[in-house]
Amino acid sequence: MQNYNLTHLQQLESEAIFILRETAAQFERPGLLFSGGKDSIVMAHLAYKAFHPSKIPFPFVHVDTGHNFPETIQFRDKFIKNLGVQLVVGSVQDSIDQGTAVEEKGLNASRNALQSVTLLETIDNESLDACLGGGRRDEEKARAKERFFSHRDSFGQWDPKNQRPELWNLFNGRKSPGENFRVFPLSNWTEMDVWQYTKLEGIELPNLYFSHKREVFQRNGSLLAVTDFTIPQENEEVSVRNVRFRTIGDATCTGAVESDAASLDDVISEVAASRITERGARADDRRSEAAMEDRKKQGYF
Repeated sequence: MQNYNLTHLQQLESEAIFILRETAAQFERPGLLFSGGKDSIVMAHLAYKAFHPSKIPFPFVHVDTGHNFPETIQFRDKFIKNLGVQLVVGSVQDSIDQGTAVEEKGLNASRNALQSVTLLETIDNESLDACLGGGRRDEEKARAKERFFSHRDSFGQWDPKNQRPELWNLFNGRKSPGENFRVFPLSNWTEMDVWQYTKLEGIELPNLYFSHKREVFQRNGSLLAVTDFTIPQENEEVSVRNVRFRTIGDATCTGAVESDAASLDDVISEVAASRITERGARADDRRSEAAMEDRKKQGYF
């Protein structure tokens, strides 16, 4: 029964904690997909609250493209150590080296799509039967089609037309051998909810989310950071600008936004005024009209 005395953030927290506990109860070996981004950090914080004073009863799983921002990996390792959980790292480079994934070539090459292969291999290697993800329905239209408990067949594929009903908070985790689930406790959250909850709970985030000076260049409508693997061409002018990132995934396809938002309050004000979704700067989502849905059908988060 819904408690109307709770604030909307408390309602969302209660719902997410319920789903986290339900996942631990229904599945033998779930894992929490942890990228070091704000959504997975909030989900980890909720998992801590859901099971405290006991330890979080599942490992954290990071699918590492090898093209992460160094700040993300540093934050990830510090966060995992402080939380005291097991970290399982699936390496896209390992998938490439063993021939199960083929690296893209060319100027706009990205390893982002290859994460599907590495994730499915990690699920198999670790015998995971459910993966908790930080996806939210407001992010992208394909993610808006997801249930809380999202079924995947024995090939790791998702069929958006064949999902189970979820009435009265009843979640069906039944599966046949080889099948698994993605579970999305933050489905009903918005980007603003995440930021407001982060402020309310005093959650630490990587400094990439806040304004800082960085060398960047324009490519295909995205403002990319100069890194060892995003190298500007002769015709791409590099400049130093005040930027921040709304998402902090693979650096080859994660665009920055010009911003002076250096604090949580500044970011919240900026997000409130924005008319572009946080994935609007993601080059991988612009590859086709159904880019995200196609990747999800292949096993993506």
